[in-house]
Amino acid sequence: MGVSMAFEERRRILVKNLKEEGLIKSGSVELAFLKVPREKFVWEDEVENAYLDIPLPLGKTRQTISAPHMVAIMLEEMELKRGFKVLEVGCGSGYSAALMAEIVGSEGCVVSIERIPELVEFAKRNLEATGYGGTVKVVLGDGCLGYPPRSEEEIYDRVVVTAAASTIPKYLKKQTKQGGILLIPVGGPWSQTLKKLVKISADKFDVKDVTECVFVPLIESDEVL
Repeated sequence: MGVSMAFEERRRILVKNLKEEGLIKSGSVELAFLKVPREKFVWEDEVENAYLDIPLPLGKTRQTISAPHMVAIMLEEMELKRGFKVLEVGCGSGYSAALMAEIVGSEGCVVSIERIPELVEFAKRNLEATGYGGTVKVVLGDGCLGYPPRSEEEIYDRVVVTAAASTIPKYLKKQTKQGGILLIPVGGPWSQTLKKLVKISADKFDVKDVTECVFVPLIESDEVL
């Protein structure tokens, strides 16, 4: 069995396990997981661990690629559809952005903001190499400010944050379209709750607690509260 075939088999096993655990529920998320090669989005020395259901370090950046089960939970809660416009805060290696791009398709788009220049370049290379560079725009910047920064216009069908916030940044709430979803881990440095906010009106959200989780901290400033 060749190397690529071995990874495909591991990918199928991972998806089978996540389905059996009830974490992958929809056909769109299943197909995305089966298609996007996670081994192309991990650090070189972690390639053999690409299909373990654990978070993996991204070099010496102090960031991680989230465990597949958490990625699956978040994708299902986002309820993505083709043509959606998505904002991601915390691009990391680009893996989650690639999965979202696979679901929203070429008629949709994903804007992913990352603070660390090394990861911006890493994610861009990974996305181009796997064919998602045209759907995903990776931006260097402060994700708490949204994109464009400080805009209060309703822009995105979905907003997702992949780092832990102490509070929900105001610009992310503003940039979520009415009827759209904002998904964000909220809490302290060691334990958070993944919150799903559905925008009812300009300043009103229906809030649901999805699950307990642990993410690296989001770098916040007073400006975004």
